[in-house]
Amino acid sequence: MNIILFSRKQVNHHREQLEKLFSTIERLGLNYTINEDFAMAVESLLGITIAPEQRYAERAVAMGEDVMVSYGGDGTLLDAVQLLPNDNIPIVGINCGRLGYLTADNGNGIEGLLERLVKGEIPFQKRNMILAEGDINGCDRCLALNEITIHRHGATMISIETYVNDNRIATYHGDGLVISTPTGSTAYSLSAGGPVVDPMCQCFILSPLAPHNLTMRPIVVPNNITITLRLMARGGEAFLSADNRTYPITDGATIRLRCADEQLILATPHTNSFYDTLREKMMWGVDNR
Repeated sequence: MNIILFSRKQVNHHREQLEKLFSTIERLGLNYTINEDFAMAVESLLGITIAPEQRYAERAVAMGEDVMVSYGGDGTLLDAVQLLPNDNIPIVGINCGRLGYLTADNGNGIEGLLERLVKGEIPFQKRNMILAEGDINGCDRCLALNEITIHRHGATMISIETYVNDNRIATYHGDGLVISTPTGSTAYSLSAGGPVVDPMCQCFILSPLAPHNLTMRPIVVPNNITITLRLMARGGEAFLSADNRTYPITDGATIRLRCADEQLILATPHTNSFYDTLREKMMWGVDNR
């Protein structure tokens, strides 16, 4: 088995966790490759040398029986998704960040996690992703696990004419619009007032950002359709964000969104259900009386 390791420069790397990670990899006889930023942090903290052939700068290379292990928080895992060489490689998240909603392990069970990976005892879920194409500067094909967001640049309100297939939903006036997958329903969409959606549902959630209209509310639509967005930025600019990557778009841009052909294979090694995690991470329904 080949472990593709990924972490970001800004992650707070814990020496004890990294010692467990690398000693377990060595004990189990696993091959590994590692991104450059993570390799430099590991060398500095552990005093080891990682060979050049074990490093990758951008997209990882598949070697067969691959599993990607993301070390960080949810943002790190979202970055890791973009580096997967294909959609047949599962991803496991080790959390050393804050919320860690998508990550599978809190960093205390690294040894057991890798042992279960080798034995094939970890279950995985396939998660739908969203694809954006159109007038996007710097990205012909933007793929996201959580959400695609159109948001204003500067103080001027923007308008987004929105269609589902050929059916006009509305023109959203305000700060922008979040188009979320069910996986992303507990992320930006939730902050914008969107509903919590079970990640196994086949839908998208459209949540307006600071709408300048009291009748504008989030709406859930099936994911077997095409969503078309037409931007009216009053001659100015706006941005399109695909998870944590941002691209400029200009007045008059047309963006088309649909369910991506690719799916993410996400590890779910714990026995907690989506609803258990919702209660534990989001304090959902907690009664403090």
